[in-house]
Amino acid sequence: MLKIFLSSHGHFASGMHSSARILLGKLDNLDVFDAYVDEKSIQDALEEFYKTVTKEDQVILLSDLYGGSVNSAMYLYADRADTTLISGINLAFLLELASKESITREELEELVEISRSMLRIVEAEETTESTAEEDFF
Repeated sequence: MLKIFLSSHGHFASGMHSSARILLGKLDNLDVFDAYVDEKSIQDALEEFYKTVTKEDQVILLSDLYGGSVNSAMYLYADRADTTLISGINLAFLLELASKESITREELEELVEISRSMLRIVEAEETTESTAEEDFF
């Protein structure tokens, strides 16, 4: 089974979890930890999470910012069996990953590339008066 642990600075992780639940429904394979919002530590949360992991599970650790303190804490768990750490995630990545039961390394790499393409500047299309009228009718 694919198990996902998502953590961030502040409430970004729980916000992404909320959005994903709205779009996908219940997510039994996703654990979330908001770092630095109270006295709880990410290490304690990860230790609790790993107590639920079995030999048959595939673990994906997700962090908000590469090189940040949350990612650095999660990095200490990256050498565990069947564990992969990915940083800089966005909602498009989480939605696609959370809907899977398992994922290969190649599929993860493809998903990272697709998710990168979702970050873009969105330009307003220029319209002429005649185009605007045609669109209206």
